[in-house]
Amino acid sequence: MRTVTAAVAVLLCGVVLLGGALGDASDAGAVTGQGLDVDALPETARASLADLEAARARICPPLPLSWLVAEVQAKSGWDPRAYSTAGAAGLLQLMPSTWVEGGGETGWDADESPEPAHPVWDPARHFAIALPWMCRNLSLVAAHLRDTGKAASALDALAVCHIAGCSRVTGSVTGIPVAGEAGCGEACAREVRDYLSAIHGFVEDYTAAPAVSSAGEAAPYPGGASGCTVADPTGTGGCVTPATAWMLSQFSTTFGKRSTSCWDAHAWNPTSDHPKGKGCDVFYGRAGTFPNDEDVALGWQAAGWLQANADRLRVSYVIWQGRIWSRSRATAGWRAYTGGGVYNAEDPTGGHYDHIHVSMAE
Repeated sequence: MRTVTAAVAVLLCGVVLLGGALGDASDAGAVTGQGLDVDALPETARASLADLEAARARICPPLPLSWLVAEVQAKSGWDPRAYSTAGAAGLLQLMPSTWVEGGGETGWDADESPEPAHPVWDPARHFAIALPWMCRNLSLVAAHLRDTGKAASALDALAVCHIAGCSRVTGSVTGIPVAGEAGCGEACAREVRDYLSAIHGFVEDYTAAPAVSSAGEAAPYPGGASGCTVADPTGTGGCVTPATAWMLSQFSTTFGKRSTSCWDAHAWNPTSDHPKGKGCDVFYGRAGTFPNDEDVALGWQAAGWLQANADRLRVSYVIWQGRIWSRSRATAGWRAYTGGGVYNAEDPTGGHYDHIHVSMAE
């Protein structure tokens, strides 16, 4: 179901964007690093895309652009003058109290639509007020999910916050309420499910596949399974498997030398492939920071090449820009990466925004 709009987004007691609760739009090159298929977007979305990406990059880089675009589509259908009877207004359906708390000059009477000249209708101003609240909610629910071990992804929990309130995240077993949890009845649970389904559908529709054709095919790994028997060519002093060494050689031949690290004890993660010599990190930009658009685009080229050559190179999975692709789940494409309960997926390094992680099957 992909027809959720502003009217649905306020059915649940009018709770929208409760942060306190817990270039040129036609220039596809400006956003291709985020994996967004600009041509698939509605015309109204393309008109405000530059404002949205500017606000996201400045205020909340961990929030994937494709997810944010999907949330706007689900909330307002990209109608900047969308208004609900509960008092929510604009592209991300801000309530008047949220607008004022976020720094908006003046609010509006929740029983009446804002004046035609009110800045809530202006996309650039709207995003500047909404994005800090969204980013705060994202950080809060991500911390809650990590601390409690709940199964929901941080992005799904963020969406629950926006449509039903963050108490529905903290008061439910998984972070996604079912009927009878956290004051959520059957209608509430159904609306949450439909809302999440709509967002996921829009993300799928609007996410572009990485372009990899120019990188060519890798030479197939000629060996078989083996242990950590080859000196790590990245200079860690450890070892890698022959398949890992082959992948590194093919990678450097294709993309040149990049800052790369493979073997590491990784004592904090007992399931890591690094101490087995089967995991490597390839950095784009400066470690610990979110990369610029050029490095993100280059990283997607490399990540897509690893995906396309997974069988030839014996790649098991790849993580990049808050997404993970696994050879065992190839038909699912690039999925949201949640950190697996070990890493902070909103952090530049924990979310694999500053580096590509590649794990080998042998």
